[in-house]
Amino acid sequence: MRHKIICALDTGDLGEALATVKRLKEHCGAFKIGHGLTLPNGLDVIDRLRDAGAERVFLDLKFHDIPNSVAVGVREAAKRGVWMLTLHLSGGPAMVTAAVEEARTQAIGEAPLLVGVSVLTSLNEHDLHEHLGTNRSVLEHMSILSEMGMGCGLDGVVCSVHEAVAIRSRIGKGVIVTPGIRPAHGDLNDQRRVGDGRAALDAGADYMVIGRALTSHPDPVRALADLGLDGVPA
Repeated sequence: MRHKIICALDTGDLGEALATVKRLKEHCGAFKIGHGLTLPNGLDVIDRLRDAGAERVFLDLKFHDIPNSVAVGVREAAKRGVWMLTLHLSGGPAMVTAAVEEARTQAIGEAPLLVGVSVLTSLNEHDLHEHLGTNRSVLEHMSILSEMGMGCGLDGVVCSVHEAVAIRSRIGKGVIVTPGIRPAHGDLNDQRRVGDGRAALDAGADYMVIGRALTSHPDPVRALADLGLDGVPA
């Protein structure tokens, strides 16, 4: 089970991040970092996290730009040996294709897994319709963008527990990463489409991203139990 759990380091404090890695490395197979840690510390933070015990680092910067700019970003991430990174699928097929090609040619050792983000878990259909100008449902929009990304060579996609079963049927054996993992009766914070760990696994997720529900809990074993992950085979 440990290898399926990705701990989100949602902090800009390097000392706090390193302490969290040391505390949770026996319970998590990877640690996710975003702008909060990379902007003040640069990509050198990846090596610092590894030194603290992070087996794998997931770089969640959600690249979204013209193809050449995204390719440059992916190139630098690949050189650092990140395990996984994210792209915004709304960047279109040319952008995704450029990222895939760069990851495969520039990686030192194994190329990073590239996963596509279509609809953030903080958004719902009201947001799509009223603010983002699409008449598609969340699932329709995610399905179309996910299929496009996989057709361009991505390794997988990001989706919430709610869409995982349907997305699995659309992308086949591609990797599914599920954020928004919360206890059944937990605080939603800034996310709207959430679920617990047991529901994510049942829906076909390969990896679960767990943030505050794990990092803020004093007992990691109890936290995972609260997420429905106690008694799950390793």
